[in-house]
Amino acid sequence: MSVKNVLPAIAITFGLALPATAQVNGPVAELDILDGGRTAKGTYLSAVRVTLQDGWKTYWRAPGDAGIPPEFNWNRSDNVGDVSITWPAPDVFDQNGLQSIGYENQLVLPVEITPKNPARPVRLQGTMDLGVCKDVCIPEQLKFDHTLDAQAGRNPTIAAALAQRPFSEREANVALASCHLSPTADGMRIEARVTMPSAGGREVAVIEPGNPALWASQTETTRTGNTLIATSEVINASGGPFALDRSEIRITVLGANHAVDIRGCSAS
Repeated sequence: MSVKNVLPAIAITFGLALPATAQVNGPVAELDILDGGRTAKGTYLSAVRVTLQDGWKTYWRAPGDAGIPPEFNWNRSDNVGDVSITWPAPDVFDQNGLQSIGYENQLVLPVEITPKNPARPVRLQGTMDLGVCKDVCIPEQLKFDHTLDAQAGRNPTIAAALAQRPFSEREANVALASCHLSPTADGMRIEARVTMPSAGGREVAVIEPGNPALWASQTETTRTGNTLIATSEVINASGGPFALDRSEIRITVLGANHAVDIRGCSAS
């Protein structure tokens, strides 16, 4: 499918207004901040938990052809230096003939915060913008304002979300990841070849270009023995020319048994 043909489909599928016949009772999504206390290195372990009405889903950082990624605004927070998010392995959904990637009913995003001043408390205040879908798709903006508890103990909900993170290349026994790049009429074609054992069942590879101005189409994924082959087309949202840095390309393999996070790929 041409990338040009995909973009209008996204806009239609992700309508920003509810049809007149659709009704939603109560809040579709609610957000709360979980405390996990201080780590041995002095950071705060926390999580953003989004609870959805039954049957509703929201999206991963690379949402596929039928969704939008969550976005955070932390600007009103106090004493926050660095924020690091760990994304649990998402599910793959088929939505109106398009593939979307995300979470159903609940999303718990572990967040590690490095304070600017270790002696002062940390206050998380801001907004999370996200898309939520069931029979219809609507945008949501959720607010949060929470002072982290430095004395909080281990939080099993945060621990469970961290345990759902994708395997690293070493953990998944990835021997090689290479990317072949070739120009297309719309942008650039990526063919990634990853030498690794199966992640189980139907495997779906997601390719992220590493540049927020670039968009990657739904990946076609096949396997031949120990080699996973994933192809995608990348375009620039502005329509202009661009270059791809192989070291910034991120490949996530989603399988029935586990997911695998691969950072960067070689030329051969």
